[in-house]
Amino acid sequence: MPGTTRRWVLARHIQGAPTPEDFRLETLPLPELEDGRFLSKVILSSVDPGTRSRLSGGDSYAGAMKIGEGIDGFCVAQVIESRNPNYAVGDLIAAGGGWREHFVSDGRGYIQRITDRRVPLGCWIGILGVPGLTAWFGLNRVGQAKAGEVLLVSSAAGPVGATAGQIGKKLGLRVVGVAGGAKKCAWLKDQAGFDAVIDYKAERDLTAAIKAACPEGVDILFDNVGNAMVDRVLPLMKLRGRVVVSGQVADYNVPVEQRHGLKHTDVFITHRVRMEGLVVFDDIRAFAAAQSQMADWIADGSLKFAIEEFDGIERAAEAFCGLFRGENFGRRLVRMSKDPA
Repeated sequence: MPGTTRRWVLARHIQGAPTPEDFRLETLPLPELEDGRFLSKVILSSVDPGTRSRLSGGDSYAGAMKIGEGIDGFCVAQVIESRNPNYAVGDLIAAGGGWREHFVSDGRGYIQRITDRRVPLGCWIGILGVPGLTAWFGLNRVGQAKAGEVLLVSSAAGPVGATAGQIGKKLGLRVVGVAGGAKKCAWLKDQAGFDAVIDYKAERDLTAAIKAACPEGVDILFDNVGNAMVDRVLPLMKLRGRVVVSGQVADYNVPVEQRHGLKHTDVFITHRVRMEGLVVFDDIRAFAAAQSQMADWIADGSLKFAIEEFDGIERAAEAFCGLFRGENFGRRLVRMSKDPA
């Protein structure tokens, strides 16, 4: 067993866009394992844009992180020592281990055994983890998607948006994505099968481009960007349209008082539009069924995904900060160790 391990902690509360200097990599001893606990070696860790909402000292959908506290994140790990009868050495799990090389758990919290090895391990904290499940339940439960409707997805090349668009296609919707850059847009059109993709970096008038791509209006806006995008699309919503608030990546670094406000709220009355957000763990009892269906689609090649890997724990902060510069293409993961045989 290793005697020490490393983890990233919050070095200071963040104002504006995060930088690597906001975090600190520390080495600490691994404690002796107590009864009821098990030790896991992390294989892959995720860097999640939603984590940013907890790093400025204020509460979000989860409590604010304290200075010196380990950074949250989902991971794929393997149990290497156990004094818990429910977890055996060798078990593969997806859990909330954070940006670290090892973690100790008593089995509480979000932990899922990985038994389906048809798909890459990284999928279990990507398209089969919180991002993919957010797309699934956001579109099905919150969006109440129906065949023949028009779905507009913002930040469509991210892991949530790309999955939402592909699920929408499988449900019979016409899917339009908004993404930044020719490479991302080409992947969404050619690989993910979106009906139309708008490159917001190449458009002088994004509202006009959306209107041209959705000439009869939008039934569902699946938004991962924030208030400015929602307010832009509200006048284009169809009668009884739905706005799914999935993420707010453009607003996370902006103080609340400086964020774009919603001006077109009359649409909620005139067009009976409904806007609702979600925290995916509200649907945890239905995770297994959704994952089983999506794993089948991945295995048969009909559900596409993109993963970016950063090699080594030292690169976690860098990988996270790049999310807010729009550098990522797909799910960003940090590799801590090799996949088991």
